[in-house]
Amino acid sequence: MKQRILVTGATGETGRYTSEALIKSGFPVRALVHKVDERSEKLRATGAEVIVGDLLDFNAVREALKGVKRAYFVFPIRPGLIDATAYFAQASKEAELDGIVNMSQISARENSKSQAARDHWIAERVFDWSGIPVSHIRPTFFAQWLTYPHNRKHILERGVISQPLGNGRHAPIAAEDQARFISAILADPKPHMGKTYPLFGPVEMDQAGIAAAVSEVIGRPVTYDPISIDTYRQRLEAMGMMPAFLIQHLCAVAQDYQDGIFAGSDEAIGQVTGKPPMTVQQFVTSHISLFNHKPG
Repeated sequence: MKQRILVTGATGETGRYTSEALIKSGFPVRALVHKVDERSEKLRATGAEVIVGDLLDFNAVREALKGVKRAYFVFPIRPGLIDATAYFAQASKEAELDGIVNMSQISARENSKSQAARDHWIAERVFDWSGIPVSHIRPTFFAQWLTYPHNRKHILERGVISQPLGNGRHAPIAAEDQARFISAILADPKPHMGKTYPLFGPVEMDQAGIAAAVSEVIGRPVTYDPISIDTYRQRLEAMGMMPAFLIQHLCAVAQDYQDGIFAGSDEAIGQVTGKPPMTVQQFVTSHISLFNHKPG
């Protein structure tokens, strides 16, 4: 019988696709969610065991890991990552897990100007110190950024990608492709333990190239509208929805992007899964319904 796997952040971008991929491969999946809602019920309908809990509640983490042998760990960009990682590491040692995939980020390093990115670097070290078999993944910017409301709004209403990213480049990586990679590691963790994988899409592009790729698919002109990081910060603050911690992170990594930290193209997903990640054109095509109407 295949090992039971815990997927945290199970209704998030990578979590739900990872859950679905593992279930399709015959693995029993326990999906950790913050609340029961339409998204969690969709997961339950696919065959996942849905449980409600918080990664900042040590006892809840212990319960979630009972009877589990492998896990995918992901924490949102907000304060608390180091505590959550320590709780998860301790509970994983008690449960004797034989493999964890830890979601980090491409900008994770000890001297990052982003508090969140520094926390991810420290979280990696906490897992390493614990001695638990772990693989770290460090994705570049998700292709899903194109579909987030504040970005999609500019694409649909103004025909622009409006970002403070200068002339930097990256290869957008879809959450779906990351999930295929995560599930492949969890299915056979031993060859990957102790490794850190930067994750990229197949083609490195600048923002003008990404805009042209979107335009090609949706059949309407889309151009790149570069803005300053200060203007970006003011825009995010004016939205009134984002916490200061997240805004600080987004502005810091915008500078990282301009400095080349996010650059690169796929050298792992195609090799490990046998299928290359999606191009921007393929990603937009697969989510075309989001680009056929203006966001509410």
